Amino acid sequence: MDTIKYVLSEERMPRAWYNIQADLPVPLPPVLHPATGRPIGPDDLAPLFPAELIAQEVATERFIEIPEPVRQVYRQWRPTPLVRARRLERMLDTPARIYYKYEGVSPAGSHKPNTAVPQAFYNRQAGVKRLVTETGAGQWGSSLAMACAFFGLECQVFMVRVSYNQKPYRRALMEAFGAQVLASPSDTTNAGRSILAQHPASPGSLGIAISEAVEVAATSGGVAKYALGSVLNHVLMHQTIIGEEALLQLEQADDYPDIIIGCTGGGSNFAGIVLPFLRDRFRGGRAPRIIAVEPAACPSLTRGPYAYDFGDTARLTPLVKMHTLGHAFVPPGIHAGGLRYHGMAPIVSHLKELGVIEARAEPQLRCFEAGLLFARAEGILPAPEANHAVRAAIDEALRCRDEGVSRAILFNLCGHGHFDMQAYIDYQAGRLQDYDYPAEEIAMALAGLPTVG
Repeated sequence: MDTIKYVLSEERMPRAWYNIQADLPVPLPPVLHPATGRPIGPDDLAPLFPAELIAQEVATERFIEIPEPVRQVYRQWRPTPLVRARRLERMLDTPARIYYKYEGVSPAGSHKPNTAVPQAFYNRQAGVKRLVTETGAGQWGSSLAMACAFFGLECQVFMVRVSYNQKPYRRALMEAFGAQVLASPSDTTNAGRSILAQHPASPGSLGIAISEAVEVAATSGGVAKYALGSVLNHVLMHQTIIGEEALLQLEQADDYPDIIIGCTGGGSNFAGIVLPFLRDRFRGGRAPRIIAVEPAACPSLTRGPYAYDFGDTARLTPLVKMHTLGHAFVPPGIHAGGLRYHGMAPIVSHLKELGVIEARAEPQLRCFEAGLLFARAEGILPAPEANHAVRAAIDEALRCRDEGVSRAILFNLCGHGHFDMQAYIDYQAGRLQDYDYPAEEIAMALAGLPTVG
């Protein structure tokens, strides 16, 4: 058979998210107040998030029940398929068994609705009228715009300016769902005006866009709250429905992964596929190799120190310990806009420090090459972000071929590339180039790291 698809019935869709904080062998470092340097409390986060999400951020229960209204929305596209990539295996002439979990079947075309929907639900439940957020490539922005439409909330999105210009159809999708989309840095916030005063042609960054969104939410008098599509603990937890489904589907396949791969920018889709498998490891079970793949142009895990830093450029957020390139970091305008963040999720960073995961950085040309190879074998054109996972999966499958060993490789195909055709046009026309971020520029960005005792 060319394709084997493992599909769960709606009745078997997981009823709870997995919270890895219950099983970590070493707890996460505390989140610190930027003014006092002391661990923050719920009151410090209240201007930004509703109480239920704050509780989930610090929860230590192993499982958090998914509310029925959220499950009702999930049923529109979940459970998502797990596919055995037989044609790709033949193309590579590899004995590897390649599986991909395909999240591109959601209405927004990516994994991001897995957290956008519960965030909109909990905010609506708390009486919030408007959600404000940032987005890079637009996958998160379009997902939150959709979720806000479902729950009757207004939505305002600050979109990194380079992606605002590169990806007009993502912007149009957000607007179709009813969101207001602003290019960041903008002249509507103090943070944006400050950046524009120094750098009028700034391409923007996720750190800058976060500053603008946080400022709007924090000064709204409670009318608006902030929503984040990656990095925070509760966001990563919402994504674990991906891995929970994959565990059930691999039981159908009578298989278990030797290698699990995900692309990493802020860490949400990587954590979604990986964390449920780590539950087995931390409780004495099997321990597959886990590989996080990031862009060489934004190499937080592979080249950034593990340190306390702000999550945004204007230093409005609390301090979290993470692998970071510095909150002042402005990445090159690569097409994988969803992976252009200066820091990595605290949970993912912590796992790397514990030696549980490994990380590698890939240039964008090798990733686009892998994406086209995958498309010609499997018929799905991946998003530029997902191409990083595809690249690593292909490389590991070729290693299996060279070693004559059959291993099971699982990766998360976190989105489709239908809104990224200009990137593929540019790649095939030879107009894209690789960026290897200079060490001196990373050093300059890191010079502004806060001093934490």
